[in-house]
Amino acid sequence: MTSTEPVNDWAEDYDIFDPDFVKDPYPVWADLRGECPVAHTDRWGGSYMPTTFAAVREAAADVDHLSSRSVSVTPAPQSYDDKGARIRSIISSDAPEHTPERRLMLPFFAPKAVERYREHTQDLCRTLIRGFIEKGRVDAGTDYARQIPPRIIAAILGIDPEKADDFTEWVQGALELGLTDPEIREHYGEIIRQFFLDEIAKRQEEPDEHLISFLLNADLDGGEVPMHVVRGNLGLMLVAGIDTTWSSIGSALWHLASHPEDRERLVAEPELIPTAVEEFLRAYSPVTMARLASDDTTIAGCPVSQGERVLLSFPAANRDPEVFENPEEVIIDRQRNRHIAFGSGIHRCAGSNLARMEMQVAIAEFLAMIPEFELEDASAVTWAGGQVRGPRYLPIKFPVPKI
Repeated sequence: MTSTEPVNDWAEDYDIFDPDFVKDPYPVWADLRGECPVAHTDRWGGSYMPTTFAAVREAAADVDHLSSRSVSVTPAPQSYDDKGARIRSIISSDAPEHTPERRLMLPFFAPKAVERYREHTQDLCRTLIRGFIEKGRVDAGTDYARQIPPRIIAAILGIDPEKADDFTEWVQGALELGLTDPEIREHYGEIIRQFFLDEIAKRQEEPDEHLISFLLNADLDGGEVPMHVVRGNLGLMLVAGIDTTWSSIGSALWHLASHPEDRERLVAEPELIPTAVEEFLRAYSPVTMARLASDDTTIAGCPVSQGERVLLSFPAANRDPEVFENPEEVIIDRQRNRHIAFGSGIHRCAGSNLARMEMQVAIAEFLAMIPEFELEDASAVTWAGGQVRGPRYLPIKFPVPKI
């Protein structure tokens, strides 16, 4: 069953690709928390969806019964297994492999390592803004938010930043459009696989100081990093590092364009931006991950059978009134904010420091250069959903600065 049929009962037949749900999922989650904290559907291969903070954290922590082998919200094509050696990243690995492989990647995303890219990110944002500031309008989703993460990821990987548009097209194909169309997913998945095979071959001939060469020459438990792990984590960098942060920056700008009081306050108090970023992450968390039941188990008392898929809806968890006061209200100076926008448990996002830095810089530079802006047409804004939710078309208008 797919989204061609309307949803009559969200507790027993939800559809994460329903257009109205993608546009505004929060009322559905609010209803489900009180009615059925773990919803179920047969659509898109079937899945369960816990909606409370406690249930989502419980599922994320249950590594004994819920596997990360398949983290996609819809079943992945069989061809994603590569000649018996499954391409594996740190978000799709289970114990005992997960811990040493994650430890291998963490130095590249430690706070000090990420700070090396702050000035580069500032220069990038300023350059992007100069490209449209005299027009008095911009599609902030496409021409700003979308442009930042692929170029920063390119810098970390040591690949050509001018391929940013290609990267985002590939990521959209694999992680957005491809979730409901296996042919599109396989097409762009193959492009990404071949791209990194070529880049790996280049680094084997001419090593550099960037992440690809690091993984090729790193020591993992006394041996080389297996090639399917190298390829998996490089693919993860491209796919997860672009769409999630693009969506988060876009959601923050959407909020500021539609809430002038918050925009004005951040212009007046730029030191508040890091706190506001945490609130944007909570209120507009972009990512839903999945797990596969490796054994029969329960989530919040709901039985889940072996082989069934569980969706970890971090966005739903982050609006749970049992944990967050006035959860539906965006409070940019919220002090108590232990959100799980970056996930929970051993698979918590390794790139969280990088994402925070990019969001802080993107918002700060936009506000500094364009302090007044608003939605050009609120009804024209479009959203992507499913695995990652965020604005795609985001028309913003603003006064042209006087020269």
